[in-house]
Amino acid sequence: MNSDKMKSGVERAPHRSLLKAMGYTNEEIRKPLIGIVNSQNDIVPGHIHLDTIVEAVKKGVLMSGGTPAEFPSIAVCDGLAMGHKGMHYSLVSRELIADSIETMALAHGFDALVMVPNCDKVVPGMLMAAARVNIPTVFISGGAMLSIEKDGEYLDLSSVFEAVGAYKAGLIDEAEVYSCEDSACPTCGSCSGMFTANSMNCLTEAIGMGLPGNGTIPAVYADRVRLAKLAGIQVMEMFEKDIKPRDIMTPAAFKNALTVDMALGCSTNTMLHLPAIAYEAGVELDLNMANEISNKTPNLCKLSPAGPHHVQDLYFAGGVQAVMKELNKIGLINTNLPTVTGGTVEENLSRASNKNPEIIRAIDNPYSTSGGIAVLFGNIAPNGCVVKRSAVDSAMLTHTGPARVFDSEDDAIAAIYASNIVAGDVVVIRYEGPKGGPGMREMLAPTAALAGMGLDKKVALITDGRFSGATRGAAIGHVSPEAAEGGTIGLVNEGDTIFIDIMANIIELKVDEETLAKRREIFVAKEPKIKTGYVARYAKLVTSASTGAVLK
Repeated sequence: MNSDKMKSGVERAPHRSLLKAMGYTNEEIRKPLIGIVNSQNDIVPGHIHLDTIVEAVKKGVLMSGGTPAEFPSIAVCDGLAMGHKGMHYSLVSRELIADSIETMALAHGFDALVMVPNCDKVVPGMLMAAARVNIPTVFISGGAMLSIEKDGEYLDLSSVFEAVGAYKAGLIDEAEVYSCEDSACPTCGSCSGMFTANSMNCLTEAIGMGLPGNGTIPAVYADRVRLAKLAGIQVMEMFEKDIKPRDIMTPAAFKNALTVDMALGCSTNTMLHLPAIAYEAGVELDLNMANEISNKTPNLCKLSPAGPHHVQDLYFAGGVQAVMKELNKIGLINTNLPTVTGGTVEENLSRASNKNPEIIRAIDNPYSTSGGIAVLFGNIAPNGCVVKRSAVDSAMLTHTGPARVFDSEDDAIAAIYASNIVAGDVVVIRYEGPKGGPGMREMLAPTAALAGMGLDKKVALITDGRFSGATRGAAIGHVSPEAAEGGTIGLVNEGDTIFIDIMANIIELKVDEETLAKRREIFVAKEPKIKTGYVARYAKLVTSASTGAVLK
């Protein structure tokens, strides 16, 4: 056992003495030491209940002959961090999470790990750590928040953001905003749509690191607690069989995850996180691969923000495994791959079924023959940019309009709220990338404001920053290179024409090369908004969004 290096032999008597100081018995010390990574806190709705999940995991470990030892992980709530300085710290927390788990796992000689994440950066941060540490690991997320019906509509967090936009446009009154606020987030759990947290929890299952049900069982269901116990049991099997994360997170597994990503219509943030996880696993994954897979993968689900359904509906319809089974009907899933169930993808799918073709479309009746995410290329984004194609109205799949240029999210929101953005415009928000932000702020407020004002079908928005998974409309993020690195997005002038063709994967600034060359000669990038502390150090080390914004 790996932990024997810390606890076995006469020479390790001091170490055992320290373990006994915490009440560990000789019998417990002799057993495999299983780290339980708990991201619980009292400020994130997706994490407030995770102590219940962790206690269930511990019971599973104990039932199977292991000794559980819990340690913490931080977790940032993107919703609470949105729209102020806090959002600079969201994406960057992913690296802190990965680094801190690596530190704890290797410093204390754990034999295996159970990761208990739930929200946006925590899931990928833990997956990155799992690949890096590479000891047997099982994931069990905290599960999705429920969506409840109010006045004939099922609400979620994006409903509240859009209500603010509707209020600013004079379409609803203040009392209606507060009523929406009281109903949109009725339980603990990760926000109820196919936003980034639930996207990543589903893809954890698709890649083989989470048990079937990990991505879709609601947070408040007893099924979630039972799955947590199974995760504790299953990590012991992974330990006994010496099945490690890199045995599971292979190139073929990442292709499976990307395929499921496209079928589900996941958050555009997956195009940041999957490459970053792959990087830690020693797997090459680029944006061109995403387009190749998207072009041949039917979009089978339209969960919020792309449609009216929520994760609870996907759960009752058969979950991620049912989606994979549909995809496998046309050979899009590699089924001969190991998973944390101890069986192969094929064995897992044998127990799945599509229980509701209205939620999970049959493979011969998709919403579209191509996937939910598209990567666009052109002179304004030579290294690519990303859009959630499944959440774009058909009228905006092609668009040409004048650029309305803003050097921060805050300036853009002020213009939107002041009704200075009109139908046909292309809002350009720059200096919000990984370096320029710093931290690549997630922007739901401007996109939700446009949607609430009824402009999401008439206005495009492009940025070197990123969007919430709750964003809908022609919101194109991750423009690379970013403005802070001298990218063309930094050269755009007010009124320049921008052409977008999402189905053709094209985005172009309609300015001739001679003019751009003259602008480039006098271009000076703006300095990052934060110049001290962790975020300033992050800005110096972070790479482009096109490579997952990893640190090198």
